[in-house]
Amino acid sequence: MLPRWRPRAPWFLPAGDLWRDPAYLRLWSSILASSFGNQVMMLALPLTAAVLLQATPTQMGLLTAIELLPFLLLSLPSGVWLDRVRKLPVYAGGELLLAGAALSVPLAWWMGWLSMPWLYLVGFVIGAVHTVAGSAAQIVLTQVVPRERLVEAHARNALASSGAEVAGPGLAGLLIRIFGAPLTLVVDAVLLIGSALILRGIRVHDDVRTHAGVAFWDALREGLRFVAGQRLLVTLAALMAVWQMCHYAALTVQILVATRTLGLTEQQVGLAFTGMGLGTIVGSVWGRRLSARIGPGPCLVVGYAVCGVGWLLPAVAPPGPVGVAAFALMLMLFASGAVLVFINFLALRQAVTPGPMLGRMTSTMRWLTLLAAGPGALLGGWLGEHVGLRSALLFAALVSALLVVAAWRLPIIRALRELPAPQGQV
Repeated sequence: MLPRWRPRAPWFLPAGDLWRDPAYLRLWSSILASSFGNQVMMLALPLTAAVLLQATPTQMGLLTAIELLPFLLLSLPSGVWLDRVRKLPVYAGGELLLAGAALSVPLAWWMGWLSMPWLYLVGFVIGAVHTVAGSAAQIVLTQVVPRERLVEAHARNALASSGAEVAGPGLAGLLIRIFGAPLTLVVDAVLLIGSALILRGIRVHDDVRTHAGVAFWDALREGLRFVAGQRLLVTLAALMAVWQMCHYAALTVQILVATRTLGLTEQQVGLAFTGMGLGTIVGSVWGRRLSARIGPGPCLVVGYAVCGVGWLLPAVAPPGPVGVAAFALMLMLFASGAVLVFINFLALRQAVTPGPMLGRMTSTMRWLTLLAAGPGALLGGWLGEHVGLRSALLFAALVSALLVVAAWRLPIIRALRELPAPQGQV
């Protein structure tokens, strides 16, 4: 029998470094493997729709909206369920289910069944996994890392993603060019299975409460009341809902802009997407320092602004080499800004929430923040088809500029210089 893999931290790391914690190092390694898989999925699935199936902008918007639909249907009840079960098996099981969804695409292509409805079904499964297992993953991090180090941990996690975002898109683009988008998803499945196997070795203390005598729907309402009673959480949910609307409006058309407006090949699209990796590295390296210097609230606003500038560039740049450069720069700026947004947003909402409420808070916040994402995707598709592909990017840029102004005018965000303590006891 082969010896069980045990991650070891490099000897030169300082004492107390998170990478010296075997549980966190294993979790980080799983995130790294999963991130490479996600890079393949992020390119291969929309390219299958746009190039192989010749999807319209409206169909691309519908595909994105269907991926978001499970968040609206499952987020709230899944939060109650997660507070009653062990989270790590849910997280690992989600990775395996994603691998199965990825494998179904080349299978359907080989059997002659592949169509947009098939991709809609795959998108729904992906969304369902991200809804339930994604929430479980966020809670697992709080079981591994002390609350006061959550911003640091989220920044380290983003660094894992950045390595995949630098190398992953170019590799994925090359594989798509050689084998085609459907077959490339086999690589995604293998990486996700590896991620699930790594997760099996993590030991966490899971405080599962059965909530004896508390009905399921009463527990759900308790979670809603907790979020509604926290002014910070309500404010964060409103701001993030607007940002997600902009994000998904831009996301719907960006592959179409690359392939139809700029005329990039699959491999060139992959190379352009390496800009996301560079942006994530910048956000990961400097995000924690910036948050510590100016505070998580102001750092969140800076993230919104950086994303907005990114969306603006290809919306106004002329086609040709300048347009290609603007598209790559957009991906880099978006990734940098998104890291600044999420490391602070996630840390803030986790820091303010007592442990037994984390599942319901996480699911409620994800539900609230993604309420506007589906309409944003559909609007982006409609604008792309009826006004012009780049008009959706311009919409995202202008609305994000208004978001920056609104967020900075809120004292609860502008004055937020450190992570808050948990509010209330459960």
